[in-house]
Amino acid sequence: MNKEEKDFELERVMIKYGNELMRLAFSYVKDTETAKDMVQNSFIKCYKNLDSFRYDSQIKTWLYRITINECKDHLKSWNYKMVQVKSFINETAKSILPSTEKTVIEKYRNKKIKDTVFSLPKVYREVVYLYYYDSLNMEEIAEVLDIPVNTVKTRLRRAKQRLELMIREAELNGR
Repeated sequence: MNKEEKDFELERVMIKYGNELMRLAFSYVKDTETAKDMVQNSFIKCYKNLDSFRYDSQIKTWLYRITINECKDHLKSWNYKMVQVKSFINETAKSILPSTEKTVIEKYRNKKIKDTVFSLPKVYREVVYLYYYDSLNMEEIAEVLDIPVNTVKTRLRRAKQRLELMIREAELNGR
């Protein structure tokens, strides 16, 4: 593949998958700027390795795998702790700002749902995110996570069961 073809292919995948990869990265790192960095690093790796991509799988699933690995590497790093502190400060500042009652209630409800999903163990959270938020099918999820399709189905079923129990418990405690 010559430079012009590589440049064209990279531009095409950036336009087509950029937003999806941002959402995916954000689901891991929970910080917009860091998610942008993860996606940018993923596209750099994509560009560098585009010649070796064999098209055995879809480029989408390859990009998802690269992005997930970028995020996991970041979460293992010392810098991640600093991001957590920054995020806490930002959330505290946002909660101090005046807002209407409806906005507060809606943010609280959305946060509760997101917190419930994010409180799942990582193996369940991954499949829930990829299935419901990114609308990947079972085969694509299996390819992205490099696990068998039946494992994806099992994890998704168990995640749903856990979420159902967690929601019931939250409703009982909230009354």
